Amino acid sequence: MCLLDCVEAWDRERIRCRASSHRAADNPLRAYGRLGAACGIEYAAQAMAVHGALLAPPDSSSARVGYLVSVRGAQLRVPRLDDIAADLLVEATCITRSEGNILYQFSVSAAGRLLLDGRAAVVLNADALTPAAGEAP
Repeated sequence: MCLLDCVEAWDRERIRCRASSHRAADNPLRAYGRLGAACGIEYAAQAMAVHGALLAPPDSSSARVGYLVSVRGAQLRVPRLDDIAADLLVEATCITRSEGNILYQFSVSAAGRLLLDGRAAVVLNADALTPAAGEAP
């Protein structure tokens, strides 16, 4: 499920994407005929994933797998997204990065109006953090 239409700009620290899928009647995140504002977190998570893929070294065979492990300080400033006429502008900025973790600040806005924002923690290659079957922790 790809919710984003395009990447408008990106660099090592940030990404800005545009989306129109919030208006689609067949949006897979819709429930009870509406798309709640909390679904904007998924839009932001997809922008973060694209950012990670864009940052992957050109000689790497694949991007590192990332898992959204927490969302903090999220503020939903509207009750729903499906009634927003303008395209969504989805932005994510890296606050801090280590070998196995990234902390992003994210926001979703439309026509200059902030709809939601917060921080999200991503763990990279989480499979490497747990012992394989039969191995001692």
